[in-house]
Amino acid sequence: MIKNEAVDYGIWGDLVTFFDLCYALPMSSKHLLITGGAGYIGSHQVRYLLARGVRVTVIDNLSQGARDFVPSEATFYKGDVSDSHLLEHIFAKDKIDGVIHFAGASCVAPSVTDPLHYYQNNVFGTMALLKVMKQCGIRHLVFSSSAAVYGDPLSIPIPEDHPLRPVSPYGWTKRMIEQILADCERAYGLKYVALRYFNAAGAIEDGTLGESHVPESHLIPLVLTAVRQRTDVSIYGDDYPTRDGTCVRDFVHVMDLADAHWMAFQYLVKGGESTAINLGSGKGYSVREIIQMVEKITGKIVLTRLEERRAGDVSELVADSSLARQKLHWSPRLGLEKILVSAWNWETQR
Repeated sequence: MIKNEAVDYGIWGDLVTFFDLCYALPMSSKHLLITGGAGYIGSHQVRYLLARGVRVTVIDNLSQGARDFVPSEATFYKGDVSDSHLLEHIFAKDKIDGVIHFAGASCVAPSVTDPLHYYQNNVFGTMALLKVMKQCGIRHLVFSSSAAVYGDPLSIPIPEDHPLRPVSPYGWTKRMIEQILADCERAYGLKYVALRYFNAAGAIEDGTLGESHVPESHLIPLVLTAVRQRTDVSIYGDDYPTRDGTCVRDFVHVMDLADAHWMAFQYLVKGGESTAINLGSGKGYSVREIIQMVEKITGKIVLTRLEERRAGDVSELVADSSLARQKLHWSPRLGLEKILVSAWNWETQR
């Protein structure tokens, strides 16, 4: 259970002051709608914004999120973004200035076995949201996209102009939504930033909020849970064309992502052009390297078992985030060790 009290973000408190001075915008007067704000990344975004004095409204159907993850300072609506009547009520009552859109199903493997759910939930839900935004005159949207739009990359690190070749229905939903956003900009004047982030990980430093999916499918929480419960963790394939045969991923701290979404919204308010931007560290780690670092941090042995490759997994994803530095003045500040330490702190406290 999260206590509804002031949050000490440590270094993040300093960054709040620093970036507010840099942008010098009266952002505390803004009211943002966070879709999927009870989920993993969305709930961290809510905590981050509230710490800046931004007014926040959350809509979440709680299919993946937890009501306890949303502090009482935020207005909460249980519902789906495909519910146009509820959205109309929210926009009118709360006088929303912009939207950060996280809501949607978010795992690769289940999208392969149940693609219709992903297309219905992600694409149709976003279309319903955009329709109401248009009706209510809301022009600024920050969209939670994904590196899955690139598919199996032709080069590493991956720039934004890399061909978009998704290999999973999940990736295709993100690609389709990005196209819909571009069409809506041309037709209606919508301004958006699609943030293509790589592997979100980590937790708030004090251990009161972190990653929690049911069922869990992300590597770092799976490894940490296996350590705590003294069970084994699956390695899906060891014959990829990587340095040790296991998949390589670029991990970015969830609070760095929260920072980027906030900066993207400010960028739009200041008149920035619609765009898609990568968010990553620029460094990739293999599954086995993550396991070795977890063993170092926890002082415990990670038991593993080798299984066949999962459908939809690509061998390597590493970001070129130079555009984020150029347009948003963003770069990640918390590396992999901070990610794992914060995630372990959350795992041992929950």
